[in-house]
Formats: sequence, C-alpha cells, structure tokens
Amino acid sequence: MSQDLSLHQRRRLPTEEELQGIPWLGLLQPSERERAMAALLVGDARAGDYVCRLGRPVTYWFGVVEGLLKMSSDNAQGQTMTFTGVPPGGWFGEGTALKREPYRYNIQALRRSTVAGLPIDTFHWLLDHSIGFNRFVMNQLNERLGQFIAAREIDRMNNPDVRVARSLASLFNPVLYPGVGEVLRITQQELAYLVGLSRQRVNEALSALESQGTIRVEYGGLRVLDLASLRSSVIPS
Repeated sequence: MSQDLSLHQRRRLPTEEELQGIPWLGLLQPSERERAMAALLVGDARAGDYVCRLGRPVTYWFGVVEGLLKMSSDNAQGQTMTFTGVPPGGWFGEGTALKREPYRYNIQALRRSTVAGLPIDTFHWLLDHSIGFNRFVMNQLNERLGQFIAAREIDRMNNPDVRVARSLASLFNPVLYPGVGEVLRITQQELAYLVGLSRQRVNEALSALESQGTIRVEYGGLRVLDLASLRSSVIPS
C-alpha cells in the first residue's frame, strides 16, 4: 500500500539522529529551535521520486539528510539539463522559498534518500525572527551564486576530465553540503547522470584524477585527497 503513496503522503516526524544532521538548527535560539523542530517533517524518497517539480508552488524548504538528489530542467525539445547534485547536508530552494514562486526546476532522487522539509510559513517566520537563520540563508545564497557561475563555466568546457573534476569539487562544498565530509557516497553511474557524460568516460576521468593523487576511489564512494587541485583541475587533454 505504501508503494502507492506519494512522497508527500509518506512524510513523517524526524528522528533525533536526523535532526542532528540538519546544519542550521544549531544556529537558532532555543525558542526558535523549538518552533522549527515542531514543524520539520521528513520523507523517505525512492529512486526516481520527485521532491520538487517544475511549475509547482513552493510549500517547503528542503534539505537532504541522507542520499543524493539532482536538480534539473527539461527544455522545449524534451532534453534534460542537469544543474547540480545535492548530497547530504545540502538545503536548496531558498530563493524560490523567499519569493514564494513556482519551481523553475525539478529535484529528483537518484537513489533512496531521506529528505527533510521545513514548511514555507515557518521558513519565513525564522527569517523574520532569527539572526542566525538569516546568516545561514545569506551564506547559502552567496555560495549558490558562485556554484551556478562555476556550472556555466563547466558547461563550456570541452575536456571531460576537467568537467568531472570541477563537478566533483562542487559536491564537496563544505558550506552548501556540510554532511559530505571527505567521502562522497556516489556511484560512477550517478556521477555520469550529474556530469552529463557516459559512465565509461567518467570512469576514465576518475582514473586520471586518482593517478594524480587528487582523489581515491573507494567502495561505494570517492575520497578527496586534494580539494584545491580538484577545484583548479589543471588536467592535460
């Protein structure tokens, strides 16, 4: 029966462990934190589930507790453009939530993921009452701007190795995705979806990065050994 329920219908209260994985809760004053925790809900998304859909009204501000999501949009020709991935610790859509406008993109789970949602009215209440929350959101917006400027640059790159390196570096952003740490749990196929390359080509790029000592491929994920090199990604053609 639960297989027939939408992600929204499967929402539930967060566990104590899940609450500890929400980075901005610790920035709130006790009364603010109490109000936020009372409003927070989580949903267990299956691979392929949509968290947000293009044109739908905003009802929550979302974050990833566990798993991996992708942000994308479809053009008039039916082609999908992927903007970025959203790993653990990442909260997204604050611009849409601020303006209370319909979504201009899709957010979809690439694997089983736990997604937290803060109701839009509580989001605005915290903006009106919490200095700590305002600082967190401002930092998010600032980092997001830099992320999308970098994404535009990546789109113009013809070197697949550089595309993979820069895309990986964006997923290790400690401000936007504090839950990642040094190891990103991602498969080569999932990374291929995010970068827009074949799995085979992504594998070749990862091998080049590993030989440089920039990353180490581990079981079920990737460990970054030199984030600065990954961001500069000066890989020869």
